[in-house]
Amino acid sequence: MINIKSVTEIAKMQKAGEITAIAHRAVADAICEGITTFELDRIAYEVIKSHGATPSFLNYNGFPKSICTSVNDVVIHGIPSKNTVLKNGDIIGIDIGVYYDGYHGDSAATHGVGQISEQAARLIETAEKSFYEGISHAREGERVGDISAAIQRYVEGMGFSVVRDFVGHGLGTMLHESPEVPNYGESGRGARLIAGMTIAVEPMINAGLSEVRVGIDGWTVTTADGSLSAHFEHSIAITKNEPLLLTVL
Repeated sequence: MINIKSVTEIAKMQKAGEITAIAHRAVADAICEGITTFELDRIAYEVIKSHGATPSFLNYNGFPKSICTSVNDVVIHGIPSKNTVLKNGDIIGIDIGVYYDGYHGDSAATHGVGQISEQAARLIETAEKSFYEGISHAREGERVGDISAAIQRYVEGMGFSVVRDFVGHGLGTMLHESPEVPNYGESGRGARLIAGMTIAVEPMINAGLSEVRVGIDGWTVTTADGSLSAHFEHSIAITKNEPLLLTVL
C-alpha cells in the first residue's frame, strides 16, 4: 500500500532530510586521499546524533554501520572499514539515511578523490543528471514508469548502463515503503503519482555492464565486470506541480 503523507508529515520529512543533507556535507568535506571509510562513518554518526536524530541504516536488517561507503566498482551497500583507505583517483558513493521525529530521509551522492579519470567524472555527472531527468516527470498524474524511462533513456544515451537488481522506493515512517521506483522501464507504466507520495529516486549506473554481484558479507554489491559505478539519490515529495526535494538544505 502506498502511504500518502499530510502537509505536517512532509514537514517532518523535510527536517529529517535537512539533517541528512548536513551529514552529507560534513562527509563530503572530509573526503580526501588517506582517510578511511570508517572515519567517514564516524563523522556522519556524530553529525546525525548531534542533531537529535538516528542513523537509519545502523542495524537495519543487521547492517553494521551508519552510512554506506561504496568505492569504485562497489555499486551500493559498501560497509565502512578501517581497512578501506581512499586513494587519489578513487570514486566513492556515500549513502546516508536519517530517522528523526518518526520519519526517514535518504539520499546519496558519488564523489571523486583527488584527480579522477575523465570516464569517472562523466559517470558521476551522468548519475546526477539522470536523477533530474527522472524527476522532471515526478508530478501528480504521471506514473512511476515515466520517471524510470527518463532515467534509463538518459543514462544509456550517455553510453552507460542502469543497474536493474536494485531500485528506488517509497519512504516515510519506514525506510522502505511502496512503491518501488526502478531506474529503467516504460513510460505510462507503474503506480500513478499522487500529491503527498514520498519516494526516493536513486539512479545506480555502471560504466560497463549492468549486471551486479552481492558479496559474501551479504551487503556489498559490486559490478560483475569490475567497472566503475555511481549512485545519486534524493528523497522527494510529489505535489501538483514540481516535486519537492526533501533531502537538501
